[in-house]
Amino acid sequence: MRVIAGTARGRRLKGGSERGLRATSDLVRGAIFDILHSIAADLSRVLDLYAGTGALGIEALSRGAAWCDFVEKESRSCRLIQDNLEASGLTEKAAVLRLPAERVLTKLSSQYSLILADPPYQDEKADKVLESIAASPLVGPATVIVFEHSKRKTPPGMLGNLSLTTSRRHGDTVISIYRSGGS
Repeated sequence: MRVIAGTARGRRLKGGSERGLRATSDLVRGAIFDILHSIAADLSRVLDLYAGTGALGIEALSRGAAWCDFVEKESRSCRLIQDNLEASGLTEKAAVLRLPAERVLTKLSSQYSLILADPPYQDEKADKVLESIAASPLVGPATVIVFEHSKRKTPPGMLGNLSLTTSRRHGDTVISIYRSGGS
């Protein structure tokens, strides 16, 4: 697994398959950032929920994000994210927070321009977590939420005040994009 584009392009990232992590593939990461580019999404302040290896947030940092908070509940995965940030030279632009995604509202209060969410496909609570985050002060009028999920799951039409604007399928993975007012 490598960083696809930007300042850290080509840098190798450690994967987590031996730990049971389903890291976002290069193909899907590329598709996510192609969509974000096409809608002129603001990458300035990023929240990477269910961060796993950190590949999504690191890709955002490499492509110009000023800051990324990585949220991951597993300590071994947090160490993996730290290792990947060091390998990509982006440590100074990030914080790794060890906590479950459902507790993010108790720890964070800044507004994010982009929220990346790649929960485990079998996580039954993910929709509710994303709904509460989308209705919180973490989301501003221009925030975009990217929700990566299984093709077997129908994404909600709304998250807070954000409308589902597009869904793209790549194999078993679907990328659902939410924005204010369906724009």
